[in-house]
Amino acid sequence: MDVKTTNPQLEADAQKYSLSTEQLQTLGVKAIQAKDNAYCPYSNFRVGCSLLTTTDKVITGVNVENASYPNGVCAERCALAKAVSDGERSFKALAVATDISPPASPCGSCRQCIREFCDLSLPIFMYDVDNKYIVKTLGEPLLANSYFGLFLAATYELWTKRFEDIGK
Repeated sequence: MDVKTTNPQLEADAQKYSLSTEQLQTLGVKAIQAKDNAYCPYSNFRVGCSLLTTTDKVITGVNVENASYPNGVCAERCALAKAVSDGERSFKALAVATDISPPASPCGSCRQCIREFCDLSLPIFMYDVDNKYIVKTLGEPLLANSYFGLFLAATYELWTKRFEDIGK
């Protein structure tokens, strides 16, 4: 579960985004660990998120699915809601972790919610199944990390198996 710490890129990224190496490591570890609390019985697609506030608190969130799909909550919006309800309104960085490679980026709804509270310079660290990350700012194009046909096919396969299991 450890974030790859031997990667010299971690120190460079921490410095680039005005974070300490420890803050970046903690941000990644918390997002990865948060996946364990995801509630995703329909898709089996676990997502964990962690937010680093400007007061140096790390707040986590997970995806919470609902049988009525539009009522589910993404991990990023869950973390933002927890942060705002705790009085936090300003953030240094965000990490999101999934069980796929390449890693998934926040969806459009989450990006809009993140933008409500964050500058376009906010770094978003996206962790994959091997706990390796890529980083882009909120203002950079994230479409290259969007959902695509193979991802949707894999998700469909998981859903199909899940519904078959329910029917037994």
